[in-house]
Amino acid sequence: MANNLDVRLDDLNLDNLKIYQYTKGYGFTSDSVLLANFVKTKKNDVCVEIGTGSGIISILVNYKTNPKKIYAFEMQHDYALLAKKNLDYNKINNIEIIESKIQNFKQFINFNVDVVFCNPPYYKNETCQKSEDESIAMCKHESFLSLDELVDCACEMLKFKGKFFIVYPANRVCELIYKLKQHKLEPKKIFFAQPTIAKEANTVYIECIKGGKEGVKVLPTLITNTLDGDYVQTIQKLYRDRG
Repeated sequence: MANNLDVRLDDLNLDNLKIYQYTKGYGFTSDSVLLANFVKTKKNDVCVEIGTGSGIISILVNYKTNPKKIYAFEMQHDYALLAKKNLDYNKINNIEIIESKIQNFKQFINFNVDVVFCNPPYYKNETCQKSEDESIAMCKHESFLSLDELVDCACEMLKFKGKFFIVYPANRVCELIYKLKQHKLEPKKIFFAQPTIAKEANTVYIECIKGGKEGVKVLPTLITNTLDGDYVQTIQKLYRDRG
């Protein structure tokens, strides 16, 4: 549970879109913004987000392409409430917040999903000291959702030729690709992001197709400092052209 339920309202400067976030809690980062920009959907697509937090990724994906439906799963009660608050504030009707672990998805949706996207926990339990805040730790560590479980759920709910989009730590890219290919989620596009030209890549973004043929397009590395390190400015630069 978030240790402080006070919220602030951030203006995204996109057709009056605004996002409530907890003042002391896990807020969205440039990873979320870049993933939302990377995700591609069609007008009639049924989509699933795994771990929506405040709802920022689903809201931005919806802003770009307005798919038929997005089911956004969030297991933490406080964040599920926050995501619903953001949908109500922005008068968004085609996103549904499902307060549940993604492992229970069969209770809520069928197996004919077009697109799944996720900014999952990055750290293995044994490799990083956990935050003192339990809710933040749940967002960052694999205590409740391992990489195996994540990829298995994504594969199972996707229809044949459905797409899976994920952002993950760059230093775990080999492990991620291995798990994806094990589940017949074939990487088709990939790019790395790094904070400055002098630093190593810290995140990787991958688009997969379930049952796709082998062959991946490696896109140019993104240097995020060219986006000023300001997430609202990042959103502005990425979403100025909605086409």
